[in-house]
Amino acid sequence: MTSGRPSSFLAAMAQNIDPRRSLVAGLIWLVVALAASFAFAASWWAGGVAREIVVQQHVRRLVLETDQLGSDLSQAVTTRLAAVRVASGSMPLERAFDYLTMAYPDQGWMAVADAAGTVVAGDGSLPVGANAAVMPWFSQALEEPWLGIVQETAGSEQARGLGDLSVPIKDAAGRTLGVIAAHLTWHWASRDLRRLSASLEPRGSTQILVLDPKQWVRVGPAALLNRRWNGTPIENAPPIEDAPPIEAPAIARDDSVFTPRFESLPSGGTVLVARAPMRLDREGAASGWTVQLIEPKEQVYQRANALAVRILWISVCLGAVTALIGAMGARHLTTRLGRLTRSAAAVGRNEIARIEVPSGRDEVAQLAAVLAKVLDDLRQERSELLTLSSELERRVALRTREVQRLAEESRYAAIVRERLKIARDLHDTLAHSMMAMLSEVRLLRKLLMRDPESLADELARAEQVAHEGLNEARTAIAQMRFHAVRDTGLGPAIAKAFGRFIDRTGLTGEFSADDAAARFGDERAETLFRMTEEALRNIERHAMASRVVVALSMVNETHLSLRIVDDGIGFDTRVPSPGHYGLVGLREQAQLIDAKLQIDSAPNRGTTFAVTLRIEPELLWPLDAAVH
Repeated sequence: MTSGRPSSFLAAMAQNIDPRRSLVAGLIWLVVALAASFAFAASWWAGGVAREIVVQQHVRRLVLETDQLGSDLSQAVTTRLAAVRVASGSMPLERAFDYLTMAYPDQGWMAVADAAGTVVAGDGSLPVGANAAVMPWFSQALEEPWLGIVQETAGSEQARGLGDLSVPIKDAAGRTLGVIAAHLTWHWASRDLRRLSASLEPRGSTQILVLDPKQWVRVGPAALLNRRWNGTPIENAPPIEDAPPIEAPAIARDDSVFTPRFESLPSGGTVLVARAPMRLDREGAASGWTVQLIEPKEQVYQRANALAVRILWISVCLGAVTALIGAMGARHLTTRLGRLTRSAAAVGRNEIARIEVPSGRDEVAQLAAVLAKVLDDLRQERSELLTLSSELERRVALRTREVQRLAEESRYAAIVRERLKIARDLHDTLAHSMMAMLSEVRLLRKLLMRDPESLADELARAEQVAHEGLNEARTAIAQMRFHAVRDTGLGPAIAKAFGRFIDRTGLTGEFSADDAAARFGDERAETLFRMTEEALRNIERHAMASRVVVALSMVNETHLSLRIVDDGIGFDTRVPSPGHYGLVGLREQAQLIDAKLQIDSAPNRGTTFAVTLRIEPELLWPLDAAVH
């Protein structure tokens, strides 16, 4: 008992959640499917919108930070240029370095070299007396300011910072006296620049580059330092909309506005690029130097994808809650229908007499009232049917007794028909033989009295007649047992009988039958065959004919015709023949199969025997099948 409970519980649970067996389960599954569909559709749409918004915000923030970084870097460079211009031309290079260090202690001065490239003063980063003539910071800064890395081993802070600045020192006449270099250290940067360094740099996703007018990377990671920027714009990249454009330096680009975009790198990566121009003097003239921020595409979409996933989960949870509430509501709404179903099932099991009709005017109450009325009507009709059934049983009993009586009469009629048939067969066989033997006996008596010498020949003739009568009797008995027409068809059976008739009598004759008539082979065909044999025997014994023609054909699709014509002596059909039952038997057999018999004859004009029978086309079965 206890082992069967879990299985029965699981079976009941499976039936309750099967929509093919429970309308409530179907409604619940429908609500769940709709909730899931709406949840996934809403999450897909809202996630896509949110993802796009987050990406645009990220791009916009990166552009603003790039612009802020370019502005701050330009301000730092401009400040150092102003300080160098104040000190240049009024004092020696060594005193100028000391003056700048003392007057601007927060500017991170590094070293100063004379016009020949010899380091004459510094903070120790470059040794005094060292020759920097071949260094890029010196050779390229003799004519104009230069940004880059003066000493790559100067410290980790400089390596990850915004590089160094080298500026030419000129006198009042415009002659270059030397070059002074300074660190672009972090302590001068604005609050936004420090926030950018703290939020972007440590995780290694966003990288800050400084590019010269020829697009060479002068400040940046070691993998890109002192190399030309070779990023390629992606034509089929996701569109970046609503991003504020940045004015690009005229020397770097032909266009005056630079819009952030995705570019592919030779290493195979894809980055988002944002650039801002640098201004190296107070007049605001563009110098061709640019600040560039790059961020991997995966990092750009990371937050957007996370938000899309979050929206998906929220939508799924909301969909689940909606499905649960909908399932509970569907179950509550179908409670009345469930009661009606259980009530109808109880009526079907004869546990209660009438369907319980719930109160109210909704569809369930109306359906229950209709079912109750139908049930009452059915019960009334059932009572009437029981009464009618009893009456029918009584009438069936009466009809059964009547049928039994008719069956007895039918059996008696069958016996009578069989007796008539046997009588006809005896007439056709034994009667003829006996008549022949009687004639021989009479002849023998006459010969015994008048010509005893010819008695032996007549005795032999009498013996032959007796043998022939015996053979005919055996043949008749065999034909009673063997239904040749049923097995071969009416046409082949008559053809064989006619062939034996011609061989036996030596007469000339002709037989013809079309295919449709020859295929006829039910019990009526057997009677037609017996009538044909009787007609041929009458011709053989009485007609004294020399030619016989037998024709079997279909007059139309529903009538079969059998004609037997001889050229014998004929007879008068109006004169009765007492003691002869051949014609009587033929008419009886015609009436038995509901056929039309016509006999035309006159003395010395031959005889025509014609039978017409109405048949159904489906009874003309194939002759080949009958033969086989």
